[in-house]
Amino acid sequence: MKIGILSLRASLYSTHRLLEAARDRGHQAHCINYLRCYMDITSRKPRVLYAGQALHFDAVVPRIGASYTFYGAAVVRQFEMMRVFAANGSQAISRARDKLRSFQILAREGVELPVTTFAHSIKDVDDLLEIAGVPVVVKLLEGTQGVGVVLAETKSAARSVVAAFRQLDANILVQEFIEEAGGADIRAFVVGRRVVAAMERQAPDGEFRSNLHRGGSAREVTITSEERQMAVKAARSLGLYVAGVDMIRSDRGTLVLEVNSSPGLEGIETSTGKDVAGAIIEFLEKNVPLGRMRDRIKG
Repeated sequence: MKIGILSLRASLYSTHRLLEAARDRGHQAHCINYLRCYMDITSRKPRVLYAGQALHFDAVVPRIGASYTFYGAAVVRQFEMMRVFAANGSQAISRARDKLRSFQILAREGVELPVTTFAHSIKDVDDLLEIAGVPVVVKLLEGTQGVGVVLAETKSAARSVVAAFRQLDANILVQEFIEEAGGADIRAFVVGRRVVAAMERQAPDGEFRSNLHRGGSAREVTITSEERQMAVKAARSLGLYVAGVDMIRSDRGTLVLEVNSSPGLEGIETSTGKDVAGAIIEFLEKNVPLGRMRDRIKG
């Protein structure tokens, strides 16, 4: 099988591991900088070109950075037009990257979430705080890796943070703060229709964000069957086949915080010792022959 890893650099841990796992299983694998791809949008003969050559793959694994979602999703969509199997489809990537849209979809599908509110005018902040309570977490819709996430412990602090973001014309979510979690959350790594690895991330002292990029630590964790089902349901609701589902344990049960369409492999593989890259390649092996029947996805 010929596999394209759509990534900015082959040296990135996740990209390197996917290339390694694919080649170890006897496949041809190539890293393709999707920002250097260009498209021939011709009726019945769509093509993706790179450095003057048309690309021909059986499958692609998108590793699309948050800053390049629009163009990256367009490249994936072009491959889909060519009937190339994508580990995550273009619509699912766009859906997951839009935090507001993804929360609305998850809520519609009955996935349990923290209380989350959204408004345009700062005049409605007090009403939002009545719904979400205090303290609250204010999140930029476009933020990733904990950037643009602020804990406001009082109503006055929340008003100030929301006003500052809105003054910059930034769209934000106001979400309840799950204090009892103690700065810990869980990332369940979903491939196909199963959780292949799970880690607990712990925020450092004085920090509430558990992202590893913010200095958090990670360890392997055993999650319940209900949490596994929740993670798979969250990924499926957004149409993702490869996803990092972030969850938090609250007094009223486990809640989904976010679903990541391009989850990093380093933290999860290092903390759990699991071959997650291999699981992704195995998923391709099972499903590429069904590339034209995307509703029949296997584990």
